[in-house]
Amino acid sequence: MSRFSRILGIKKAGARGADLGPELPFDQPLEARAAVEAPKLAEPPIPPTEPAPVSTVAAEDAIIPGPLDDRFAQILARIDERATPELLQAARLVSAWRGAGHVCFPLERYPDANPGLASRLLESEVVGRPGVWRPLILDDAGRLYLHRYWQYERCLACEIHRRLDSAPPVVDEAWLESKLDILFEPSAKDQRSAARTALTSYFCVITGGPGTGKTRTIARILALLEQTLADRPLPPQIALATPTGKAAARMTESIRDATKDIAEKLTTPLKPNREAITLHQLLGLTPDSPTPRFDAKRQLPVDAVIVDEASMVDLALMAKLFAAVPSQARIILLGDKDQLASVEAGNVLGDICRNSSDIHARSIVELRESYRFLPGSGISQVSAAINAGRADEAVQLLGQNFPDVARHSLPPLDSLRRALRERVANGFRAALTAENPEDALRNFNQFRLLCAVRKGPYGVVALNRLVEEALAAEHLLTPGDVHYHGRPIMVLRNDYTLRLFNGDIGLLLRDPLAGGALRAFFFGQDGALRRLAPSRLPEHETVWAMTIHKSQGSEFDRVLMILPDRDTRVLTRELVYTGITRAKTAVELWSHESTLRAAIGKPTERVSGLLKSPATV
Repeated sequence: MSRFSRILGIKKAGARGADLGPELPFDQPLEARAAVEAPKLAEPPIPPTEPAPVSTVAAEDAIIPGPLDDRFAQILARIDERATPELLQAARLVSAWRGAGHVCFPLERYPDANPGLASRLLESEVVGRPGVWRPLILDDAGRLYLHRYWQYERCLACEIHRRLDSAPPVVDEAWLESKLDILFEPSAKDQRSAARTALTSYFCVITGGPGTGKTRTIARILALLEQTLADRPLPPQIALATPTGKAAARMTESIRDATKDIAEKLTTPLKPNREAITLHQLLGLTPDSPTPRFDAKRQLPVDAVIVDEASMVDLALMAKLFAAVPSQARIILLGDKDQLASVEAGNVLGDICRNSSDIHARSIVELRESYRFLPGSGISQVSAAINAGRADEAVQLLGQNFPDVARHSLPPLDSLRRALRERVANGFRAALTAENPEDALRNFNQFRLLCAVRKGPYGVVALNRLVEEALAAEHLLTPGDVHYHGRPIMVLRNDYTLRLFNGDIGLLLRDPLAGGALRAFFFGQDGALRRLAPSRLPEHETVWAMTIHKSQGSEFDRVLMILPDRDTRVLTRELVYTGITRAKTAVELWSHESTLRAAIGKPTERVSGLLKSPATV
């Protein structure tokens, strides 16, 4: 093993998938990277790096290397004592771009790039071609990777192609078609096609917008899988998983409700109380270690894995999932390819759906008909225009008198509290005046205030404070120092002991059963009411308002969505589309027209090479 392999922890791939080994400091999320002490090496001292200017990078990227990226470049400078300023700037950029969600850095975006740049980088002992063990990998398309992310991408592509190229599962076609006739109406052609693909392939993607029947389809696929696998010696092992605990709770509830509709159509009953878990739970990942319990060497004992909200799964987690699932077990990904991409690096679902016509023809099914929004509804038309990038049409539609969607100019700061007062009083009154905790929680989920950003005058933090003041002025609550009756809270950290997960939402209410003391009330995955003392709660925050990112996987009867007063990097087409489609019956948007147009005209860009060229197995 070479010197830099020992320093950076690079391991070679095994026969199937990758031995992904320990995370590298520069490959971890920014929060974790900040806590990692860079390795202390012997002399020579760190040479000066003379960074090239980054102001010439395309303005729309606005990705500027920071101290952590500088430190990574310094580590490489210690490994390669002849490292040039040009190489070190490339190292900063690839680290910074990964931190911004990209899998790699395209050399064409290098400041003042010229045709000889790739050759000069490859002269360094820290840069290599794919298959060579170097900290940085440069492929033939001019994409520069951190080694681990090249490895994640390559291994995921190999696993996808391996599944597509293997012999399909053995299923009696006549039996399957007869069951599809029973479970699906003749008009549900897309859903029927999705179920057929899921049963007859080891890899399947079902994508569709809100209300297109993804959960309904999965419930029927579950029934078909259980019957298909029933003749095996052991009971079928089908795992339901999601990226977050909140999404897992919602999937559990949705599957439970959807299976009620088909119970009378089944010859054998479905397994009762089927529960979704997080992907981290499924793989055995803990916050203390990036190495999962289950991997390519010790695979999951499953016959199928169904992943909901797959658009939120980043490249690293998806690669670990595919490595851990046996090749003779089905993987079914479910999600909306047009929603926001994952917080961490990659846009895996989007890449799979957009980058390979071969995969699209064989394993991807798109559900196109919405059962939530009527074709002529305002939400349906506006979301379609936004999704297609037609800003003029979206603005025009938002100006029409649709009963379910409208846009108003963003109120100036000095009148924002006054503008909010009536909206939030009407939105939260039913929750704050409910007679019991069950009704309070249900009523609270009827309305939500969504923001694009956390900070700033139109962000979550500021609006939470303004909402408290507005509701207090309406005599609907009396805010206390920290906890008060009626305070809505969102859990920020998983607590497996309490079975509370990041994104779970509850209410602090006076509990008659506890002598009027405050208790935090949540709905459990089984729909039962849970109560906890506030002192037992994991990290949490007030949630009158929440970010659109946090709202993914949720739906509310009515939504008030507020965009900031200026364009920012997080304002994208997908963000606006996701926020608009969280509403089931009505959505009101407050924004400047210029800000809205800028967002619609800016699709999310996540640079990667996934499935853009044939994978090498």
